[in-house]
Amino acid sequence: MQPAVEHAIEAMWDRYEEPLTLSEMAAAASLSRFHFSRVFRSLTGTSPCRFLAAVRLSKAKDTLLQTSRNVTEIAYEVGYNSLGTFTSRFTRSVGVSPARYRQLSRSGMPVPLPAAVPGARGVVRGLVGLPEPAGPLRIYIGAFDSPIAQGMPVACDVLDAPGRFRLEGVPDGAWFIRAAAVPLRDVDPRPWKRKPLFVGALEPLHIRREKTLDLDLELHPLGLLDLPVLIALPELDSAELPEVVERVIGSERRTHPRPARSERPAPRASVDLLTSPRCA
Repeated sequence: MQPAVEHAIEAMWDRYEEPLTLSEMAAAASLSRFHFSRVFRSLTGTSPCRFLAAVRLSKAKDTLLQTSRNVTEIAYEVGYNSLGTFTSRFTRSVGVSPARYRQLSRSGMPVPLPAAVPGARGVVRGLVGLPEPAGPLRIYIGAFDSPIAQGMPVACDVLDAPGRFRLEGVPDGAWFIRAAAVPLRDVDPRPWKRKPLFVGALEPLHIRREKTLDLDLELHPLGLLDLPVLIALPELDSAELPEVVERVIGSERRTHPRPARSERPAPRASVDLLTSPRCA
């Protein structure tokens, strides 16, 4: 079933701007709606509609960095018919507003360390491993409240090589551990090109206060089944290259001029798949 689901995900990346229904996504996999939803969730950890929503926001991130188009135009281009919905969802998922995200691409941004919360919390610690030798890497690890790496993690750690990590102050509850590794050598100064080489995931861990959970986290090469990383890192962790980034971004944007107002895509009849009954 994996090739069928991968074919559907390819369709999402190719047709993200269209108001795709669950039936259309299932048809791309040559499966019934029910069977497709069940298999898709088992392989990706989330529903087809939430995966598509993540793809759209990932595309919006790239477009914000590569072009000078305004936020309204980008919202329509990635399949939203409401600027307010797009902006609020982008801000909640990426951690900053679309305009701030574009601004930070020129200077980089610090690792978002969660604020300390009083009271006894749990600890998740362990060893990060790679399936194959690789050059110098920076590895981001965080605990999130959903399968998608989005918003502010409740705890995080950053390593400059595979090794031991530690997530402090994890609240009681079920948390998803997500990791992404990017190269530290020959870094492309264009932030939209700074995609993870390896990713890792642990399905919900049930954390209890004053308890320490030991585990190993094995990374694997980024593949079609892996959810996009929506949080602003790692692509904006480029503060060491601000002048080069600004020069390259400015050059790239000049080659992607803003389209005339008449060329803006028309609003779509039904695009918000997270609330559409067709994707329940």
